[in-house]
Amino acid sequence: MALKSMTGFGEGTAKAGGICVTVELSSVNRKQLDVNISLPRNLATLDAQVQNRIRQAFTRGRVSGVVRIDAVNGSAGTVRFDAELAAQYVVRLRSMAAKLKLPDDLGADTLARLPGVLGLEQADLDAAQVSEVLSKSLETALRGLARMRLAEGRVLERDLRMRIGLLEEDVNAIRKLAPGVAASYRDNLVRRLGEAGLADLASDERIVKEIALFADRCDISEELTRLESHLEQARELLRSPEPVGRTLDFLCQELFREINTAGSKAGEVEITRHVLAFKTELERIREQVQNIE
Repeated sequence: MALKSMTGFGEGTAKAGGICVTVELSSVNRKQLDVNISLPRNLATLDAQVQNRIRQAFTRGRVSGVVRIDAVNGSAGTVRFDAELAAQYVVRLRSMAAKLKLPDDLGADTLARLPGVLGLEQADLDAAQVSEVLSKSLETALRGLARMRLAEGRVLERDLRMRIGLLEEDVNAIRKLAPGVAASYRDNLVRRLGEAGLADLASDERIVKEIALFADRCDISEELTRLESHLEQARELLRSPEPVGRTLDFLCQELFREINTAGSKAGEVEITRHVLAFKTELERIREQVQNIE
């Protein structure tokens, strides 16, 4: 089963009993699941039904949506006119125009645009009747949203597999270079002693002990083993049917910690080059992982 992205859109429409219910859903990335659905005020009791169904379908992401209810015959309600409020507007506006010496061009079109003068009163709806139609349109919207999240997840999976391969190449290169770090340090130390006229000290017990201590400090075999283990776990997670976004995010943090330690301990130019390449590619992976469910 492929990975699932947290980005997508879905829409569903269903008609029955003289009403048409349209549901639009969209989702973006978020650490937890956050559902925010806008329902008509007179159908607020159905919010729990919608919320619960969405939470059954997804585990992460910010899911936003809007539910629209229309009458099949085109009448969604009646227009309400607040005559008292309109009269107050007229008095106030004409008083203001007189004081400011403005032309009194107040017309019905201007009055209609003022807040509260005109409004739409929705017809009373039977929540039980709407619930059944809403369920059908919601399921269609959820399927569309899931398809888009899955399609983008496949693209992310291919990209992550390629990038994990690049990380493995860097780890393999570092493993080949690691054994030569202590030998390189010894050769450089002996060379510097020779340049200082102290070549006879190269075999001194203190120098040999210093080289042995350095070899122990720069040993990164444990870090490399853990890096290889984490990368293998990441590949296994890409094959998991369960949501793995949080686990992959944790693995990225561990990978960064291990490669950072390896780079600090080794301190060799060629190894540092691979460490920097590893960190750069790992940051790209972390950005992609932020959008995985």
